[in-house]
Amino acid sequence: MEYLTQWLKSHNITEVECLVPDLTGVARGKIMPADKFTKDEGMRLPESIFIQTVTGDFPDDDRAVDPRDIDMMARPDEATIRMVPWAAEPTAQVIHDCYYKTGAPVEISPRHVLKRILGLYEARGWSPVVAPELEFFIVKKNIDSDYPLEPPIGRSGRPETARKPYSIDAVNEFDPLFEDVYDYCEAQDLNVDTLIHESGAAQMEINFLHGNALELADQVFLFKRTVREAALRHEIYATFMAKPMQNEPGSAMHIHQSVVDKDGNNIFTNADGSHSPLFLSYIAGLQKYMPAAMSFFAPNVNSYRRIARYTSAPINVQWGHDNRTVGLRVPESEPRGTRIENRVVGADANPYLALAATLACGYLGIEEGLTPREPCEADAYAYPYELPRTLEESLMHLDASEALKKILGERFCMAYSDVKNKEYATFFAVISSWEREHLLLNV
Repeated sequence: MEYLTQWLKSHNITEVECLVPDLTGVARGKIMPADKFTKDEGMRLPESIFIQTVTGDFPDDDRAVDPRDIDMMARPDEATIRMVPWAAEPTAQVIHDCYYKTGAPVEISPRHVLKRILGLYEARGWSPVVAPELEFFIVKKNIDSDYPLEPPIGRSGRPETARKPYSIDAVNEFDPLFEDVYDYCEAQDLNVDTLIHESGAAQMEINFLHGNALELADQVFLFKRTVREAALRHEIYATFMAKPMQNEPGSAMHIHQSVVDKDGNNIFTNADGSHSPLFLSYIAGLQKYMPAAMSFFAPNVNSYRRIARYTSAPINVQWGHDNRTVGLRVPESEPRGTRIENRVVGADANPYLALAATLACGYLGIEEGLTPREPCEADAYAYPYELPRTLEESLMHLDASEALKKILGERFCMAYSDVKNKEYATFFAVISSWEREHLLLNV
């Protein structure tokens, strides 16, 4: 706490936002005066924040948590302290880890789940290296949720009516917004790299510099808050929904991943630059376990609208070299930069859980010595669907995978399944406008 106290004083901080990422990726926690933050022994929060659904409900069966709804102790990770650049008063934000009064970590915390997987790699002397690519849409303010989303008005006074992938002028339409985004990111030490216009109307992509998986998960978590806040200040919305508009492509969070040993050597390559057996087993693990991990990559009912043929989103677990139709792409690179791009993950995924799940699948492949299929040299959309197509189906795959549940934590998987099954049941109870339009007077 001494470092945090000095940091707060040196930045003249008056308030601290104490953040805990929940299962859905929502920032929970408390805001407190800086002097109270430094004097407290830790922030207390009820364990039930980790079993709250995206609609604010709780599972009907609370088997995964203590029925007394006991308090957790949230302790700040001093490495995560940053300014809140949009705040009117000098304000800091810091991400917390959660523990029980015994000192044991809370197993159902997403940040703990990722740390658990990274610990397995560390035990082998390895460190995963990741680089997320995060897509999102900017849209007009949508006050009434019954109405579809629309592209916002740019500097020209007109909305986009056609797709403009990689268009510089289309990005420039929203220069004031992105200047704020970059300024906010710089103030928070978020290592964003390139900004491009994606294929959808007012759809953008930000690439992060490669690095440590926990640090990158923290950065994606904070970046989502940052973009939404910046957009609101320009009277528009930013959304990370996987499929926000019917006739536009979905938004992904592609995850580039490799693993280095203690000397910094990429374990995916042999001395002659060819693919190593570890690389092949890692891919095979992804192929075997990704269907069971799908609910972490596509965590919402809307997520599965993105997974469709010929929509720049994969439908199976084929792998291939420089092939964007497969779920597992190996980009062209120097041997030391050999990596795998998981193209299945949606932008709406919790970054901690998406990274934990993809790294867990690869680890299981190495642990089991699996062998992948031959790489796909053709159009992978010509192959059958291999990934679950609904949240309900994904959760059934997870429940049937003892190996994945064991590596991620059985209690965590139980809590996650309970939350997501409750969300699916809530969604399924809603009668859509499509049903009223086509079924009301016709069946």
